[in-house]
Amino acid sequence: MIIVERATEDDYSEIIAIDGAVIGDDHRKAYITKAIINREVIVARISAERVGFGIINRSFFEHYFVALLVVHPDHRRQGIATEIMRYVEKTCPDNKLFTSTNQSNTTARLLLARLGYIQSGEIHNLDNADPEIIYVKFLER
Repeated sequence: MIIVERATEDDYSEIIAIDGAVIGDDHRKAYITKAIINREVIVARISAERVGFGIINRSFFEHYFVALLVVHPDHRRQGIATEIMRYVEKTCPDNKLFTSTNQSNTTARLLLARLGYIQSGEIHNLDNADPEIIYVKFLER
């Protein structure tokens, strides 16, 4: 069973380890530390093991934005990202929620489509020849 909840400082080292397992280094360590302190991190667990996390904040033109969604490679394709996104949607105090992913990230794009997100725009020149696609979901309140 996947448990999703707001992260605390107790989750810190495992969240950093998950991020490192995905990207291969700890260059986002300060960013994740600040997000945990600001209570912007959502963590997913299976039993006591942390298996994924998301960061939600108001960094996108003051709208709620899922800035990061990460699942440990050993736990992909188990519904963890879906459960994190559903938790964020359920707890989001606004009527719309934004997120983004690279055009090349087919897995994330399929997840977002399945969850009812629609394309809202794109940004070029962040990554060479791989635009960032912006998505929005209008939440029922």
